[in-house]
Amino acid sequence: MEHKGFTLWFTGLPCSGKSVLADAVADNLKARGMKVERLDGDIVRKSLTRDLGFSEEDRNMNIERVTFVAKLLTRNGVAVLASFVSPYNKIRSYSRNEIGAFILVYVKCSLEECESRDVKGMYAKARAGEIKDFTGIDHPFEEPNKLDILVETDKQNVEESTELIIKALDKMGYLPNKKY
Repeated sequence: MEHKGFTLWFTGLPCSGKSVLADAVADNLKARGMKVERLDGDIVRKSLTRDLGFSEEDRNMNIERVTFVAKLLTRNGVAVLASFVSPYNKIRSYSRNEIGAFILVYVKCSLEECESRDVKGMYAKARAGEIKDFTGIDHPFEEPNKLDILVETDKQNVEESTELIIKALDKMGYLPNKKY
């Protein structure tokens, strides 16, 4: 089934629920017969951007590379679901301008809740000084100054947040049919 390509970009603190939500939305879109591709921070860092660290310059280069891939997929009619901390407004604005059909989802969640969800223990390591420049601890996260969809994963469950995103995509004209 043909549909407009777009990039749904999930931003938020580590462990806020970006990947879980992106996967749930991807399943919903695939069930509609849409072409879907997932770009996830953890996976991209193991391949496309494994040469980069976590300085501001490297974080921006990471997002620039992902933006290039998302732009190519978007213009070829793919629904791209990208889940990246992407902590800076400037680089998110760059991605929006480059991709065009860009929808920013702010996955808002309290730092305390993110820490409680952290099965890898990254926050604890950052607080102990074992990890430097960890977003939310000793590296800033700029709340989006231009967002399209807000979900609050410390107040909504996955199903509620997914439904909110799907309804917004439908309202924006990105869904080929209604099935929710």
